Amino acid sequence: MTESTMIRVLLVDDQHLVRHGLRFIINAQQDMKVVGEAGSGPEAVRLAAELAPHVVFMDVQMEGGNGLEATQALLEVLPECKVVILTTFDQEDYVYQGIRAGAVGYLLKDAAPEELIDTVRAAYRGEAIYRTAVAAKVIALAVRSAAPSPQAEESIPTLHSSHNTGEQPEPLTDAFTGRELEVLQQMAYGLRNEEIARKLYIGESTVKTHVHRILQKLQVEDRTQAVVFAIRNGYVK
Repeated sequence: MTESTMIRVLLVDDQHLVRHGLRFIINAQQDMKVVGEAGSGPEAVRLAAELAPHVVFMDVQMEGGNGLEATQALLEVLPECKVVILTTFDQEDYVYQGIRAGAVGYLLKDAAPEELIDTVRAAYRGEAIYRTAVAAKVIALAVRSAAPSPQAEESIPTLHSSHNTGEQPEPLTDAFTGRELEVLQQMAYGLRNEEIARKLYIGESTVKTHVHRILQKLQVEDRTQAVVFAIRNGYVK
């Protein structure tokens, strides 16, 4: 594999030892490479504009600024980039704010090296990676809060979040069905189509149809955008 086809990774953490360990693990892979390191949020934004990484691992609490704010600023400069929050703290507020900032994933620093590498590849593919205990709870509660009542299982109207910024969510082109919400929840967990099919006891082709309709209704291009858009705009919590 040539350098031009490798997954380009930027590491953002104010602890040199953490960056060193991550760099060693990532550079040992044939399909990815650490192209830069930053010890603060502003430095991360500057390097992202300069180096154009595909994936960024972003710490939350740094002496040089809040990683969640840096995530939002970085994505304004490089919207195609995939940011994964990498932190010691498995906290609901961090998960929610990370999603709102545009991060596609949330990973703890004590994750196994194999999980770290899988996360890089999944983020690069455009998948959402929220698999910590708290992250799963936040996503599950968010989507469950948007589930239709037994009297209205066929479709739901536009939903509003109790945690939104006060702005009205962008309108859906059409209402979600109950099954589409179930598929959206599994998408938020980062599951692939075949995994969703097994979990929901439906055919993989049916899952693909639901995913296609979800993307159409949210007017987005990929799965990660669907999860982030839905949460950010108040369709789920």
